[in-house]
Amino acid sequence: MNPLILRVCGRLVLPVALAFSLYLLWRGHNEPGGGFVGGLMAAAGLAMYALPRGRARLLALLRVSPGGIAAVGLVLAVASGLPGVLLGQPFLTHQWAVWDSGFVIGTALLFDIGVYLAVLGSVLSLLSHYLDD
Repeated sequence: MNPLILRVCGRLVLPVALAFSLYLLWRGHNEPGGGFVGGLMAAAGLAMYALPRGRARLLALLRVSPGGIAAVGLVLAVASGLPGVLLGQPFLTHQWAVWDSGFVIGTALLFDIGVYLAVLGSVLSLLSHYLDD
């Protein structure tokens, strides 16, 4: 599959999809959205890029195997639950850091990043089996 319009559109859609997926990821640790939908958006952008170019170009763009991306995501998601356990609370009880300026960040963001990477890696792993070399 090598249509010209898909090659051009894929190159244009990829950065927009990745930027929007990161917005969804960041927004989601306090509001609806987050790692799952952000990972799907990133995978959709990469799919648009990879469909006319093939598996070799996708893997060259990623530089890490999709399975490796998914594995890192799973490790991060599990690791985000450990601070609660270390403080004597139930697993996945998220911990928050609040700065004087009002900026708040917590382990929920680490969990969302893990889910983002797990979804991205899983979808791309599945997709890569259907792409031509």
